[in-house]
Amino acid sequence: MIFWDTSALVPLLVEEANTRLSKEVARRDGDVLVWWGTAVEILSAVAHREREGGLSTDDADDARDGLAALIGTWSEVLASDPVRNNASRLLRRHTLRAADALQLGAALAWADGSPEGRSFFTFDDRLAGAARREGFRTIAGTKPRQ
Repeated sequence: MIFWDTSALVPLLVEEANTRLSKEVARRDGDVLVWWGTAVEILSAVAHREREGGLSTDDADDARDGLAALIGTWSEVLASDPVRNNASRLLRRHTLRAADALQLGAALAWADGSPEGRSFFTFDDRLAGAARREGFRTIAGTKPRQ
């Protein structure tokens, strides 16, 4: 099982430079684990692209339909005190945005504090670096921050 950050899931739903890698990882290991708030982050990314003209209305609708199907296949780390506590600690230790700290905090809760041997998939370089420093193996690429 691999913990997927939002940045690694969006390319499954919207064609972009990282789509091929995300699809390859999904084929290789179909057990997708996400944080409880990931669906909302994906919807935000799709809406942002649609508003900015990077996605047509039809493509945005297709992405939302794809998300609805994907939600039925993934497992979630639910919002909890351990996730919040992990995220709070991570914000002191790493240069992360709140949502990224929650993503990594959820992954640490899943790993029960022992991430060695577990994988974290993201296209966010800053988050990938923090995940590696916390002990995760990372599947990472480069994606510009928005």
